[in-house]
Amino acid sequence: MNPHYINQGMAAHNQGYGGGPPQGYGGMPPSGTLPMGQRPPVSQGQSMYNGQPGAGPYGQPPLKQDLPHQLYGGGLHMQNGPQQGMASGPHGDRYGSSMSPRIQQRPPQPSMGQFQRGPVPLGPQGPAPGQITNQMGSMNLGGIPQGLGMPQTSMGHPTTMGNQYTGQQNTQQGRLQNPPTSMGMQGPSGGTPTSMGMLGPPTLQGIPGQSPQRMTAPGPPAVSTQGPPMVGSQPSIYGVPTSSPNYSMGGPPTSMMQGTPITAMAGPPPMPGQPPHLQHPPMAQNVTTTGPMMSVGNYSQMDNMPPTSMSNQYGAPPLSPPGVGPTPSTPPFANQPNVGGSMHNRPQMGMQPTMQSQPRRLDPDQMPSPIQVIQDDKKSRSGVFQTAQRGSVPPLVTTPFVTQDQGNCNPRFMRATMYNIPCTADLLKQSHIPMALSITPFAQLQANEHPPPLVNLGELGPVRCNRCKAYMCPFMEFVDGGRRFQCVFCSCSTEVPAEYFAHLDHTGKRVDCYDRPELCLGSYEIVGTKDYCKDGILPKPPAFIFMIDVSYNSVKSGLVHLLCERLKSDILVNLPKETGAEESEIRVGFVTYSNVIHFYNVKGALAQPQMLVVSDVQDMFVPLLDGFLVKLSESEAVIDSLLAQIPQMFGDTRETETILGPVVQAGLEALKAADCAGKLYIFHSSLPIADAPGKLRNRDDRKLLGTEKEKTILTPQNNFYTKLGQECVVAGCSVDLFLFPNSYIDVATVSEVCKVTGGQVYKYNYFQADLDGHRFLEDLKSNVERPVAFDAIMRVRTSTGIRPVDFWGNFYMSNTTDVELASVDSDKSVAVEIKHDDKLSEQDGAYIQAAVLFTSISGQRRLRIHNLALNCCTQLPDVFRNCELDILVNALCKKALQDVLSIPPKEVREKLMNTCAQILACYRKNCASPSSAGQLILPECMKLLPLYTNCIIKSDAVQGASDTSTDDRSYLMHLLNAMDVSTTNVFFYPRLMALHNVEVESTTVPPMIRCSVEKLQDSGVYLLENGLSMFMWIGMNVSSDWVHSVFGVQSAAQIDIDKSQLLDLDNLLSHRIRNIVKKIREERRRYMKLTIVRQRDKLEPWFHHFLVEDKGANGTASYVDFLCHIHKEIRSLLS
Repeated sequence: MNPHYINQGMAAHNQGYGGGPPQGYGGMPPSGTLPMGQRPPVSQGQSMYNGQPGAGPYGQPPLKQDLPHQLYGGGLHMQNGPQQGMASGPHGDRYGSSMSPRIQQRPPQPSMGQFQRGPVPLGPQGPAPGQITNQMGSMNLGGIPQGLGMPQTSMGHPTTMGNQYTGQQNTQQGRLQNPPTSMGMQGPSGGTPTSMGMLGPPTLQGIPGQSPQRMTAPGPPAVSTQGPPMVGSQPSIYGVPTSSPNYSMGGPPTSMMQGTPITAMAGPPPMPGQPPHLQHPPMAQNVTTTGPMMSVGNYSQMDNMPPTSMSNQYGAPPLSPPGVGPTPSTPPFANQPNVGGSMHNRPQMGMQPTMQSQPRRLDPDQMPSPIQVIQDDKKSRSGVFQTAQRGSVPPLVTTPFVTQDQGNCNPRFMRATMYNIPCTADLLKQSHIPMALSITPFAQLQANEHPPPLVNLGELGPVRCNRCKAYMCPFMEFVDGGRRFQCVFCSCSTEVPAEYFAHLDHTGKRVDCYDRPELCLGSYEIVGTKDYCKDGILPKPPAFIFMIDVSYNSVKSGLVHLLCERLKSDILVNLPKETGAEESEIRVGFVTYSNVIHFYNVKGALAQPQMLVVSDVQDMFVPLLDGFLVKLSESEAVIDSLLAQIPQMFGDTRETETILGPVVQAGLEALKAADCAGKLYIFHSSLPIADAPGKLRNRDDRKLLGTEKEKTILTPQNNFYTKLGQECVVAGCSVDLFLFPNSYIDVATVSEVCKVTGGQVYKYNYFQADLDGHRFLEDLKSNVERPVAFDAIMRVRTSTGIRPVDFWGNFYMSNTTDVELASVDSDKSVAVEIKHDDKLSEQDGAYIQAAVLFTSISGQRRLRIHNLALNCCTQLPDVFRNCELDILVNALCKKALQDVLSIPPKEVREKLMNTCAQILACYRKNCASPSSAGQLILPECMKLLPLYTNCIIKSDAVQGASDTSTDDRSYLMHLLNAMDVSTTNVFFYPRLMALHNVEVESTTVPPMIRCSVEKLQDSGVYLLENGLSMFMWIGMNVSSDWVHSVFGVQSAAQIDIDKSQLLDLDNLLSHRIRNIVKKIREERRRYMKLTIVRQRDKLEPWFHHFLVEDKGANGTASYVDFLCHIHKEIRSLLS
């Protein structure tokens, strides 16, 4: 059975419902250590997310890897731009091959190295001398087995295209750490790069107007696997006996689970229990002889079987679901020792060996690499990014750059999927690329970037267009000697107020243009007048209310004691304040609760705090006004006394039932009574089952995850918390939930109040103060001290011809245009989809303005305005040349989250795959020059789209493994919904780096390596992080000196994996490793708990879960296989 793919009949078995989860690599521990369908045991305080095993996957800013480059073809050089004597060709990546003669001479065999970019003029005679296009023949990527959720389509012979690989000897040494932007294959002995199978050789091709990038690498002649054999070629080899290699375990398993060709069938062998009509019939193949060995364009799916010699580690992978026997054609690999590894010869079952086969497989290192893309962008785009030019594509989010605002906003505030918009809706529809924005209006800037300046026009207030109400910006054109301005958004001419008038210079610009931020900058703030306030009354400073669960679970875990001990000294002293202010204007209040609610009077004049108890939770009210919300400086002594008394008052409580709805109502009523906006910090421990509004029942049923009924447990039980959140938004009351559950708490329902108000959810499973307290306090401190805006309304305005139609994120919309957020901070992002409602003009371009009306932390009503100008085009190549993939991925994942709650999971996956295939098929059809259908051609800016699409599909937020709890799934969906682009970047493709070979004198983070088990050495130590979780994987053969320097013990087996803090040892290596961990944590929004994972430990499958280029334990495809499948879909669309 091929663990890459499962058909629908086996989905339940492989995903852990209706049977145990699959055992084997990346799966669950062997039987005997864990009951089927359960997660591996973790120590107390360990959860799946927030630094615990099992979050979701995808990539992060790596640092540059300076590796020696070995050049093919005698020193070709990377180039961009057209070359003399050669027409500018499309710019992109092309993978595949064209038809080639059956027998050719094998070219010279240099060692593996860096593919070179540069034009390869191809004429009738083929490439120029020394530039041999990298061949990928003898590998049929036209067909992938069913089970990816896509309909089975066929090319050439009906239903004959199968995903076919041959194994290849694997060595960890000599692999490219910096794979090029091309795809290639290593030869059977690790020497000559052999043909690589995107149905042909990889070449690079892109958009007219830019120089083509072609891969030049020696290899054997291409083997076309389309249709019937060529004249003179070998006949169909179905059923021809071949000899198969002997197997021995050599090194860790690869993402391909490399094995060997088992049969010469043109399709994958049937899965166990698969009905005959789903099995693949034979298909004629072309055979190319390249010396004494015969290269057969035929690859068996059984290559991808995990080596069963690993059964001592995880348990042998089951060949078939319980009660289903293998079909006669299924090789009985599970009972064979030492499957996978070095390739020798072993007779195939039921056949006599009559000819030698040459083992080959796709080398994952030659696939398009996010690491290479990130490094290339850092080399070329680091430094200063100037925003003066319309439609400038900014550097990647992983590139360190400083923005110089010259009229368009900093890309940290607003980015677009495309910076050259199609002029017509038909052209946009043809491209299949969603036109979307990612807006983070209060994004955190770099230290040397200037925040948006504050403009105060006094009683005049903001200057706006009379018709569309757009705010003054650098795009407005002044006419009639400066007495009127023409709006760039609606073309209306508006009279300039007399107080705002200025003369124009000889260029038509106002003479005070560079004295007014709103006339020369892309981002700025303007002080609002009373017209911008509720009921025409200027707002009061906001308030924070801390609401602490004092039930038995909270007290027992140490939460109440820890929080009261550290709240004032670590948290309240960091309340946000205006720049230059001596103290914060924010007021604070305190509430405790279990099944009743306790309010506290902490007025500064009191000697001791006073408690007021509200036991009638059915009709909530606030028993006091004066003394509940106070400034910290005025009531410091009383607050100290209160926080000292709370643990004593509730230390002996036996109350286990809690409420939650009335707690939110109490905070809301308190803010209403004080007539101010604010935020509720609620620290809650268990499912609210006490008899009160918002009471919930336990409806957890993990077996529903992954089925069509999963939305019944991923949507709220009722609309109580949704409606409560809407009431909070109206009052400017935001809710942040800190959850400390030991069991099901129904995150899908209780998080609604956070989602609607623009709040956040933090979750600490099995919380213990001594193990998780530091992480919790760091998260709370970061939340409290970051800049925040309250009672915010955002509106996105666009120029004529386009309009915003859909919004994704955590917010509330009472109409179709206004995004309402009770609070908004630097972590909140909103994705906006834009569509045409008219034709656009290339000359005029397109303009977008995002305006946020908010209350500052000092209580001032302000507007923050961000402007962006985009180009327009009539040609698809211009669209593809100016796209940004990270924003596309951010938009696709949020769209998928919306779909998860309404359509079956299979359709969600199919939708993502279809979008990916259609985008690339459009590029192939309309932008690439004619070539063989066997070539996979990718646009330069989207060559990683298949990788990231697969990462979204594999993500626990979208798909959810059988070992993911219902609450964890809902929690991840909530987080992902509000993530900005830089956070989704590392969430989907985690950052993996080696620690065993770091330079102790260096201060930088080690270079990033690809997320695959192939990169792990038994003698190595690796750090992996995805913004939510951090793992340190320690090989069993790691140097004892390294272990002693970092952990203070003699061997890896003696390391205490329950400790999440590294020891402070007095040596250079210990200091260096701790600095790396600290630096990575500082880059992330949430404090990541470090989880130590030893090789072959019970937690290792969770670590493997994040190696997103490999196959997933829940049957999801590896990167290589997914790329093959997408290629098949592209060919199907083009045919």
